[in-house]
Amino acid sequence: MKSGFRQSMSWLHTWGGLTVGWVLYFVFITGTLGYFDTEIDRWMKPELPNSKASLEQSIAVAKQRLEEKAQGAERWLISPPGNRETPYLRVFWQMPKNADGTPGPRGNELLDANTGELLSGRATGGGQILYRMHYSLHYIPANISYWIVGICSMFMLVAIITGIVIHKKIFKDFFTFRSEKGQRSWLDMHNLLSVSALPFHFMITYSGLIFFMFTYVQLIVSGTYGFGEENKETFRKEFFSESNSHSTSGTDAPLANLAAMAAIAEAQWGPQQIRFLDIDHPGDANARVTIAHQIDSPLRSSPELVFNGVSGELLTDDVATSSAPHAVYETFIGLHEGLFANTSLRWLYFFSGLLGSAMIATGMILWSLKRRPAQLKKPGGPDFGYRLVESLNLGTVVGLPIAIAAYFWANRLLPLEMENRAQWEIHVMFISWLACLLCPLLRPVQKGWHELLWVATAIFGLLPIVNALTTDRHLINSIKENDWIFIGADSIFIATGLLCAFAAYQLQRSDKQTVATTSATKNNPISEAY
Repeated sequence: MKSGFRQSMSWLHTWGGLTVGWVLYFVFITGTLGYFDTEIDRWMKPELPNSKASLEQSIAVAKQRLEEKAQGAERWLISPPGNRETPYLRVFWQMPKNADGTPGPRGNELLDANTGELLSGRATGGGQILYRMHYSLHYIPANISYWIVGICSMFMLVAIITGIVIHKKIFKDFFTFRSEKGQRSWLDMHNLLSVSALPFHFMITYSGLIFFMFTYVQLIVSGTYGFGEENKETFRKEFFSESNSHSTSGTDAPLANLAAMAAIAEAQWGPQQIRFLDIDHPGDANARVTIAHQIDSPLRSSPELVFNGVSGELLTDDVATSSAPHAVYETFIGLHEGLFANTSLRWLYFFSGLLGSAMIATGMILWSLKRRPAQLKKPGGPDFGYRLVESLNLGTVVGLPIAIAAYFWANRLLPLEMENRAQWEIHVMFISWLACLLCPLLRPVQKGWHELLWVATAIFGLLPIVNALTTDRHLINSIKENDWIFIGADSIFIATGLLCAFAAYQLQRSDKQTVATTSATKNNPISEAY
């Protein structure tokens, strides 16, 4: 480590970022895709129709289905369609506890809000599995994954802070980019990407740590409240301001008109503002119906209306309030998830996430570029550690997007009746990524960069064609039906392919110029003299 504060911070920034850079790149890429997880879900189940039923119709269909499937349940939940988070009618039920105190059976279904038919579609992990990967990874127990991601996030936070310290001209870096200058260009690009979305990078990293703070700081909670499940329950009630739910009366009573309650909520909040209807003890004299407002702010606690489930009388009109510590916690989590974001803000989240991914990628590439001249001068060639970093950079920076594209290909090409189909979509993704990681064993790393980028060009560019050949949701039909989910997906695939083609062309052009310059220098005795 070099002496001096800024030199020490530079060392910490460089090595702290490199050590966990590949995991952070995976987390940022999959987490960024998570901002459109619902849209990816819909693309990966092209059989499902668009839902255009009214709220009253949706509630009637849901109530009929729950009466058929979940008589005697202690809880029903109805999520009507009409907003981004719930494009289809979803019902959930929870049966009473078993005699031994264990939770009773539960279930949930997607329904056609017009006909009441069960919607299934092909077995797939959809966008939800990609979203979960950014904090739970895959093939690793969840409790271990949380710690791995948490430690890497802490390194990321340190890298952000030290990056601010070592950049004396941070605002100038925002406006500085010198093209075709080799290592200098990569440094300018890294600085530009870092500064352009710096508030987002800090927020998303810090809030990610808060997300699992009860996993990371269990001893702090136990030190204040004591050990044991009873003390943990006390903490949860105080922190989350939880109240005990009322009990069942044991007396049967018909459920009031749910649509009438929903109409009261819409009159107060406006159309399409109902997030869900939570029916506690349906069919009992003590039934309660809670209607929740859509999440429209970082504070995830939304306003609620509570009705008497038998008479339909409005009992309470709860605003989104909570204790101060809980409000701070909820706000950071809400900012991280972005569930409140409208379409424009969601795209801002998405592009900021891409900038973060590119920042990490350019940082790792810059590390190897700075050390390449010295490594090439070594008698035995580059050492093992350097070759390993170069190989991981290639296999991860380009290989992971290829693997995700392979995941989408698998969704379209795997047989619909295939056993464990959803799991095999994921297997295809990781097998493809492994193949990209092994690419440097077969090809020189320098050539591997533009070769894999051409592979990425093909695999993304051909996705709209694969979609058109395997479904009826091709681009022309999507435009006719004004289906922006499929229009957007095909457009993004094409744009990504073009971006990869541009990057591959530029790298090939740069390599040719380097070879030509080297050859001219060797053949020019005057150049050798200087």
